[in-house]
Amino acid sequence: MQIEMIKVGELRTNCYIVTKNEETIIIDPGDEFQKIQEKCQNKNVVGILVTHHHYDHIGALKQLEEYYNLKHNTFNNWNIKIIPSPGHASDLVCFYFKDDKILFSGDFIFYHTIGRYDLEGSNFIDMKKSIQNIITYPIDTIVYPGHGKSTTLKEEIPYLKEYI
Repeated sequence: MQIEMIKVGELRTNCYIVTKNEETIIIDPGDEFQKIQEKCQNKNVVGILVTHHHYDHIGALKQLEEYYNLKHNTFNNWNIKIIPSPGHASDLVCFYFKDDKILFSGDFIFYHTIGRYDLEGSNFIDMKKSIQNIITYPIDTIVYPGHGKSTTLKEEIPYLKEYI
């Protein structure tokens, strides 16, 4: 699996271009359609995944859906588990690539912290439940967040447990 990350938009959202077996999925197209489209040039884009619908994660979504004639959060031939992870946003989901032990966490988990839960549509009780669920996954899972650098569940579990 090849994972490329580009920072897009005013909040420098991590947009991921994930390629495996000559198929590509775009994750969290936060903004800058042209930049994302250029990065995907000569790639077989088969899906667009969105962890949640905050503006900084969907700014280029509509244009990409039209350009590739795809609907987001629909995909085939990829062994991806969708993990509902409300807390930061009521619609937040993580995408867990089981074969590769890779988790795209959106604004749920960041390096040594979690996403805000004081926003409209966020909820600390839901966040705690989401944390309790995610710490049951393999500790060698690599976490790719919506902002900042990647990490692992092993690295984050001590910090996550402080919230439950």
